[in-house]
Amino acid sequence: MDRPAPAADRDSARLAWARAAVGAPALGLVRASADAGFRSYWRTTGIAPSRIVMDSPPALEDVRPWLRIHALLEAGGVRVPKIFARDVEAGFLLLEDLGPDTYLHVLHEDNADALFDAAIGQLLKLQAIPCPDDLPRYDEALLARELRLFDEWFLGHHLALVLDCDDLERLELVHRRLIDAALAQPQVLVHRDFMPRNLMPVPDGPAVLDFQDAVRGPIAYDPLCLFKDAFLSWPEERVTEWLARYHARAAAAGLPVPPRERFLRDADWIGVQRHLKVIGIFARLHHRDRKSKYVADVPRFFRYLDTVLPRYPELDPLRALIETRVRPAETMYEHWTAGTGDQIPNG
Repeated sequence: MDRPAPAADRDSARLAWARAAVGAPALGLVRASADAGFRSYWRTTGIAPSRIVMDSPPALEDVRPWLRIHALLEAGGVRVPKIFARDVEAGFLLLEDLGPDTYLHVLHEDNADALFDAAIGQLLKLQAIPCPDDLPRYDEALLARELRLFDEWFLGHHLALVLDCDDLERLELVHRRLIDAALAQPQVLVHRDFMPRNLMPVPDGPAVLDFQDAVRGPIAYDPLCLFKDAFLSWPEERVTEWLARYHARAAAAGLPVPPRERFLRDADWIGVQRHLKVIGIFARLHHRDRKSKYVADVPRFFRYLDTVLPRYPELDPLRALIETRVRPAETMYEHWTAGTGDQIPNG
């Protein structure tokens, strides 16, 4: 893999490419957004309408998976950003500018029903797309790898916990049950991050972003992501209502959803898997990548777990581990970091 170019060189290459792609020698670029990976997004200035330049440095993040899933979704009628120019080898794309605000910026109590109805409409289109034979699967290996992020990065690196044999057996038992439940669900195309931050409120949308990691996997995964977001929480009663609304529309559309009560259980269980994964990812972003803003939302995921785990005796080993090992270690961690400039907000 090629070594990444120095930042100044990349800045110059990005600007030169954008000017040539648009045909505007005086065009400027300002930062539009960045994500948790290595891609960055830049808004053009000096032209109308403005465009977005996606910068995906080839040595760090190959743009081809994004382009492949973009084509798959677009062919299936999902609203995705329009592409006006591309240089795959350099890692630059010129995209439609969908505005500065995502669903995360505009959602509130009064408009949530309407916005989520529109999001469900896009999700149903996405889930109806046949999965290519070579699309990665949310198989046992991937599910287990994601669950281990919680063990390694949150328990190990973040809380410095050393688990004993009983703890390890608890985790292994819960991992096995979560994996079996995920594999037993009907399998469809899964975005893997179908959440408000990745939806843009445009009239014929919402437009769907950040889809490059799509796989074939559990049908309840994306609806759960939509309503139990990483950065925005809703009352459990509304979440259940929205999941039921999704279920009714999915059944009417001919998607392979199980009966409603089974679906709600599936959503709870795949939610536990996702919550553990995201806690681990946020800890990794903090400790490995020095992207510390995400870890402030870790308590949100423990609140999700606190709501769901008591419903299922089969998940009691995880509940016990959290109560006996995680919560005392969290308290000690906050004590250690107090006054050091590295204290993690409680969310």
